[in-house]
Amino acid sequence: MFRIRTIARRIARLLLTLTLLITASLSVWAQVATPQPAPDKNSGVSTGQILSEPADQAAASHQTTTTKKPKKPKRGELIIAPIPISSPAVGSGLVLAVGYVFKLNQEDKLSPPSTLGLAGAFTNSGSRGGLIGGRLYFSENKYQTTFVFAKGRVNFDFFGIGRIPGREAISVPLKMGGTVFFGEFLRNVWHDIFFGLRYQRRNLYARLDGPQTPGGFEIPPIDLKSVSAALGIHVQRDKRDSTFYPRRGSLLDVIGDFFAKGLGSRRQYQTYKISYQLYHELEPKQILAYRGMMCSANQDVPFYDLCLYGTQSNLRGYTGGEFQNRRMFATQAEYRRELKGRFGVVAFGGIGGVARRWNAFRSDELLPAAGAGLRFTLDKKNHINYRIDLAVGREGRTLSIGVGEAF
Repeated sequence: MFRIRTIARRIARLLLTLTLLITASLSVWAQVATPQPAPDKNSGVSTGQILSEPADQAAASHQTTTTKKPKKPKRGELIIAPIPISSPAVGSGLVLAVGYVFKLNQEDKLSPPSTLGLAGAFTNSGSRGGLIGGRLYFSENKYQTTFVFAKGRVNFDFFGIGRIPGREAISVPLKMGGTVFFGEFLRNVWHDIFFGLRYQRRNLYARLDGPQTPGGFEIPPIDLKSVSAALGIHVQRDKRDSTFYPRRGSLLDVIGDFFAKGLGSRRQYQTYKISYQLYHELEPKQILAYRGMMCSANQDVPFYDLCLYGTQSNLRGYTGGEFQNRRMFATQAEYRRELKGRFGVVAFGGIGGVARRWNAFRSDELLPAAGAGLRFTLDKKNHINYRIDLAVGREGRTLSIGVGEAF
């Protein structure tokens, strides 16, 4: 089945997984323009002489100069990205993302640019979603904080838990909606290492969007209307040379979220995620990028917080909702090459899988994918790309459209 996956689809999936919200809201980055010093106002020269001055002296001393007005330094960059949607799963519509990228302190040369953004999406199938959020860096990159608030509803096909690839797919039409809040604060503790706490709360509802499919997934009664709340920890080591188009360096993220009834959550469970990204510049216009990740969901985890394959910057070629379980891993590599002008191309491939336990992965049930993409540079100075990726997976193919690299 041919599936089209766009940013709008990711925004719709925000209600299934909080991380998608954060990725969608922070996917576009730009540097702040450097202020220019004002010209010396005393450098101007008189354009005329006293009328009583002799004509020959007046002609010799007469000068005409023009003093340019100083340019006002730009506080930040405003980025607007309207993207059309066409998907058999969520219908046709539009997503509009607006981001403002700036420096909290213009004198701070160490902190990356901060971002404030909002996004909205709608389709003719009735899916609606909106979010507002931001990521702020300050005090010479000593602190960083992230916040997101989202609200919406989405109609989609859910293929159940533990689907085995190669067998007939049984999907169930679901309708989910609600609100999500997320906040995180990190502090630099040593060199490039950050540590901090995070909090999230979700008020969600789920119901069938049509008749029950025979043999398909059935929504547990506790998840028809649910509240999930968690405190978490986040350890990060960021050695990248850029937050939006890295050429060198690496990024390591270790995250643990602990959902507890004492925090207001109806279920008690934990989710753990670890990811590692590596960037190597082969030549000035050629980059080799790598990403690997693992996910684990423990105890009484709801279906919308399982490890979702094909999401969160992991393997393209699979649509979120097709494969999910309590354990997951995914690894991929991507070759990026800049062409003349504003264009570029990429080629990528990888493999991963989902299973109920770490010792339950089987080689004949793994999920490989490969593909290629086209890039067009929207901002040459900061190398912000518009991307189109076509990927082929074990169960079909996807067309991904977005702003910024996949990882």
